[in-house]
Amino acid sequence: MAAEPIGHLDRHHHKTELIQQLLNAFQHDFPLSATPYADIADKLGITEQAVIDLLTQLKQQNILSRVGAVFRPNRVGASTLAAMAVPEHRLEEVADIISSYPAVNHNYEREHHFNLWFVATAENAEHLDSILNDMEKKTAIRILSLPMEKDYHIDLGFPLQLIQGGHHD
Repeated sequence: MAAEPIGHLDRHHHKTELIQQLLNAFQHDFPLSATPYADIADKLGITEQAVIDLLTQLKQQNILSRVGAVFRPNRVGASTLAAMAVPEHRLEEVADIISSYPAVNHNYEREHHFNLWFVATAENAEHLDSILNDMEKKTAIRILSLPMEKDYHIDLGFPLQLIQGGHHD
């Protein structure tokens, strides 16, 4: 097996460090400006296009699911935690249908009778109900809607450490 040139390893290490800085530094302090990616680029010492390219690559590799604001539930629009009891043989199909809705950020499987969970959001309660009804029609499965009754703030920022694959020190 041929060794990689030292320059390639240095570039790979630098890119990994940039990605870690990008993911860790801006989980809480994403710039609120007309040019947030340019602001991030200035802080990282790279170009705005490089920031956009890194985020696009991370999304394509399913390392990031989204980049966007998180608002307190029901302060802007309406939201609900939802659960479905999906037959195992239909789980992937139904998950794909649910994920196709822009109102859903992601869904996940749980080991329970209600085995598919997701959060749905909309501009108001009526539109949210309409979305859930449409999902039920498309999947032929009832949705258990569990709207929030009490707000608990949980910080979802995590210090991230990327594992460098394929290279040994």
